Amino acid sequence: MRGFGIHSSIWTMRWTPEAAEAAVAEALRHGFDFIEVALLDPPIVDAAHSSALFDRAGISAVCSLGLPETHWPSRHPDKGIEFLTVALDKTAAMGAKALTGVTYGGIGERSGLPPTEAELSNVARCLEAAAKHAKRLGIAFGIEPVNRYETHLINTGWQAAAMLDRVGADNIFIHLDTYHMNIEEKGAANGILSARDHLRYIHLSESDRGTPGHGTCDWDEIFAALAAIGFKGGLAMESFINMPPELAWGLSVWRPVADSTEQVIGEGLPFLRGKARQYGLI
Repeated sequence: MRGFGIHSSIWTMRWTPEAAEAAVAEALRHGFDFIEVALLDPPIVDAAHSSALFDRAGISAVCSLGLPETHWPSRHPDKGIEFLTVALDKTAAMGAKALTGVTYGGIGERSGLPPTEAELSNVARCLEAAAKHAKRLGIAFGIEPVNRYETHLINTGWQAAAMLDRVGADNIFIHLDTYHMNIEEKGAANGILSARDHLRYIHLSESDRGTPGHGTCDWDEIFAALAAIGFKGGLAMESFINMPPELAWGLSVWRPVADSTEQVIGEGLPFLRGKARQYGLI
């Protein structure tokens, strides 16, 4: 997980063979080093096709997801383990390097209360089992803190670090996201510093999830902090143009946040690359 990547949601949320071909072709056209596959429905993915596609294109891949409500680890840890086991198997079969995202719960999971000790204990048990399975498969496993409107469980870098310390597995990493950090952290640098010992991946997403450089994220603070900790992980663009209804409700994306995919990539990627060069990250 090195260099610049892009989340496949900018083109598709269903990783069918046809969608995969189109998304990888676009990622290559724009010069990305890797693609992050939205693995929301693992059984529909043709792993052999994806593996051959990545090899042929010479591009790396990472998978990410949020769990369906029927398998939320906070309530159903055994079902969570079951879902993540299938997703990890599919990730490995695709030749992807890692599975990450809201692997500890669902997008839109809110109880209306702070997380309970029982919920966190269930989550930790699920993550421990998933980490062990990921290790057997030789792939990395990550967790992504997201904002309070998408989950009540893990919202900040320090909460993610506390969960990893609790689980105790040496192959789990933290995956930060600048959109969520802009809401939850007391300054992006503090979030990065809190997660620094485990940070291997970051979503570069604007404050409105639109075109990077066109919002209120403090990109100089973000890149300076990444440089200060010697960050060597994946830098992934994540912007949502149009969302399917089943995800829009969880992400609270109700309107297009940019004029086009070409605007997001054509303006956002050069901006982010420029910042990365400025701070010596590439």
